[in-house]
Amino acid sequence: MTISPVGTPNALVFHFKHNGVLHEHVILLTVHAVDIPRVPPEKRIKTESLGQGFYRLEVFCGFMETPDVPKSVKQFNHLDIQIDSSRVTYYLGRETLLTTGRSKMMRWRKRLFAFMSRNVQTPTVYFRLPPDRVIELGVEIEF
Repeated sequence: MTISPVGTPNALVFHFKHNGVLHEHVILLTVHAVDIPRVPPEKRIKTESLGQGFYRLEVFCGFMETPDVPKSVKQFNHLDIQIDSSRVTYYLGRETLLTTGRSKMMRWRKRLFAFMSRNVQTPTVYFRLPPDRVIELGVEIEF
């Protein structure tokens, strides 16, 4: 999963650096929240084949909807690959904020921002991902 539908996600780069291999099929998945309450089913998913086993899947959800990523991945089967949802692994990037950096932000604001960042709902819960199918790859950022 990636925030941006452009470029290579950091989680994929970290995975490749650590393991030295990529899976046969890689789906770069982005969920977009749009400015309408509900997105019609025919406009919910956009897919693109990037070649050499890479695909881009964009899911659009209205502001009144909660994304269901596994359900969206099942709908992806209309391209040239068939997905067994019991074998899908979701790779997520996780950023941990460290307040030891040299930024000019006041220290109490850094701590407050880092605290709020740690206490957000996990992507696994929000996107309804099966917890036993999620791998998080993290990086620490000083600010």
